[in-house]
Amino acid sequence: MKKKGIIYILLSALFFSIMAAFVKSVPELPLTEKMFFRNLIGLIAVSFTVYRKKIKLKPQKPTLMFLRSLFGLIGVGLYYAALERLPLANAVILNKLSPFFVMIFAVFFLKEKVNRLQKVALLIAIIGAFFVVRPNLDYSLLPGLLGLLSAAFAGAAYTVIRKLTAYDPPILIVFYFCLFSSVILLPVMTFEGFVVPNSTQLLSLFGIGVAALIAQLFMTNAYQYAPASELSIYSYANIIFSFLIGLVVWLEMPDALSIFGGILIVLGGIVNYMNSRK
Repeated sequence: MKKKGIIYILLSALFFSIMAAFVKSVPELPLTEKMFFRNLIGLIAVSFTVYRKKIKLKPQKPTLMFLRSLFGLIGVGLYYAALERLPLANAVILNKLSPFFVMIFAVFFLKEKVNRLQKVALLIAIIGAFFVVRPNLDYSLLPGLLGLLSAAFAGAAYTVIRKLTAYDPPILIVFYFCLFSSVILLPVMTFEGFVVPNSTQLLSLFGIGVAALIAQLFMTNAYQYAPASELSIYSYANIIFSFLIGLVVWLEMPDALSIFGGILIVLGGIVNYMNSRK
């Protein structure tokens, strides 16, 4: 059963990489348009599940549901902005810092304790992030900051989810996130000026939504076969998949310092994984 969970989480990582590649493939389309299609397709699919299972739509903690949706929307926006400005692997590496932000936020807002091993993991990840961002060396500080902030807001969203799942089922949390994002993005996209996509761009927009949905489904099913603490380390395969896609499609080869920083961040994840197993 655990082996099946590992396969599913690896497939989830693959489809998240494919989603990121689709986002990067259409830099000429507005950011809000790409975000809207991602959430609209998810909303349609999740709404069907909510209706079929007759899940009550009233959330137990509306404020937490709002915060989860807001933080998640900002996190996705920053991540997509980073994907437009950074090599694919670099953007994904920085976004993979989100578990460490969860650790930080959980201390302040959930009053969780952080042991010595977790502090070591966090320190290793921070050093790794510095090597990936490297302000004022190879590229502007802004793209790297976008990647870091995307991880921070994703971490904030995941922290709220940890609290929210005690009151509402995960499918309802996903439903409200997709609904909130679609409602917010529609007028913004209209005001910004909707760009009518050609056939190739339309395929990429649908690819963003479908790949994100498939990735979420694989991830959700993976946790039915093994605990999150045993599967989390395999999600870092996202970095490897993104590196290969970036190399093949855009001939992107991260420099030695970025690769070293990515290795440190994965190493921090391994230390954190060992701590969770312990």
